[in-house]
Amino acid sequence: MEAEKPALTVSQLTRKIRSLLEDSIGEVWVEGEISNHRLQSSGHQYFTLKDEGAQLSCVFFRGASARVTTPLRDGMQVQIFGELTVYEQRGNYQIIVRAVQPKGLGSLQARFEALKQKLNDEGLFEAQYKQPIPRFPRCVALVTSPTGAAIRDMVNILTRRAPWLRLMVFPVRVQGQGAEKEIARAIQLLNQAEDIGLPVPDTIVVGRGGGSLEDLWNFNEEIVARAIFASDIPIISAVGHEIDFTISDFVADLRAPTPSAAAELLAPDVNELKRHFDAIEKSLGQRVDSTLEQQARILELTAKGALLREPERQLQDAEQAVDEIEDRFHRSLEQAWRGLDDELLHQQHTLERYHPAQLLNEAGHRTEMFEHRMNSVMKQRLEECKQRIASMQKLVKSLGPDATLERGFSLTVDAKGKVIVDPQQVRVGDMLITKLAHGRVSSVVTQNK
Repeated sequence: MEAEKPALTVSQLTRKIRSLLEDSIGEVWVEGEISNHRLQSSGHQYFTLKDEGAQLSCVFFRGASARVTTPLRDGMQVQIFGELTVYEQRGNYQIIVRAVQPKGLGSLQARFEALKQKLNDEGLFEAQYKQPIPRFPRCVALVTSPTGAAIRDMVNILTRRAPWLRLMVFPVRVQGQGAEKEIARAIQLLNQAEDIGLPVPDTIVVGRGGGSLEDLWNFNEEIVARAIFASDIPIISAVGHEIDFTISDFVADLRAPTPSAAAELLAPDVNELKRHFDAIEKSLGQRVDSTLEQQARILELTAKGALLREPERQLQDAEQAVDEIEDRFHRSLEQAWRGLDDELLHQQHTLERYHPAQLLNEAGHRTEMFEHRMNSVMKQRLEECKQRIASMQKLVKSLGPDATLERGFSLTVDAKGKVIVDPQQVRVGDMLITKLAHGRVSSVVTQNK
């Protein structure tokens, strides 16, 4: 038999397991579903990462979690990167999380969703903040690249459909590092156009042509979103193709699926407007002719009316009508006065009925009645109590020990007053006292059987 190995303490064994895990596995990527997530007041986050067959405890310390823009919540499918270790106080193995990213989403998409959620929670997408786009703008500012296809398409459509429209092109970069700052600055300057000697635009179009998520990313930056939201001038977001959505689309007052669509929304077709104005002109002409004909018929009927033919009679009829109105007025006035008199009399009777002296007198009568009734009830209750007490006294007397002793029974106790019911309770020489109906008898135990 081999010599026994020295026993390890629990702490020693736990540290050994911890060293094995950290040395053999160490840092690792793991994916699964978050459950039992909780955020402590310290800023640390604790959750369980699980799949169909197992679960893993995770701790996300405040310093590392501050770099994650998407709030963690139960049910999220994520990939985490961290160090596998053992929490010695409980003997549980866990991962100290260093990074988290949504499962199946790249970092850009994760940033997009996080910023979208953040701005939505702040209310930047609310419809109540959307400004109406002018139906017939006179001056439009285009914030876009001066060399892209988008600017050519918009200028071509706007000049063709609305040749009276004044266009302002504010050139900016729409791709690359720092482009978002140029876009935001352009929006801010256009809102100060009058102060810097520029025409004040009715509408601003912010946009560019299509591209990948990375190409369009400058329109997903928070600085651009907040500049659009703060603009006092209505803004149309026209970024990419119809299937592309950016943060600026959600914040803007109107989203156009493409830059060309934005131009068509801004500028109505001049031919269509001409047809519309022709229809209005025709409708107005018809209404004027109809109004003139109607007024001519009124003049004709007035000329043939009784007012011109018999003016004295019309005046007499009017005077008679005035007299009738005066009579009705006097009758109504008299009726109103009678109603007021009746109401006043009714109020006087009511005041007399509820006069304090009358109310006090009635209250006194009620008090006397209550006092008399209360005295009667108290006397009756006292008599009932006396009868019950007498009955109980009789019952106690008949069932008490004195009555039993009167019937010839006796009660024997020892010197301490303890009732004797068994000969084994006493010994020879003990003093006993026997209580009779009339007196007591003392005795000494001489024999115990």
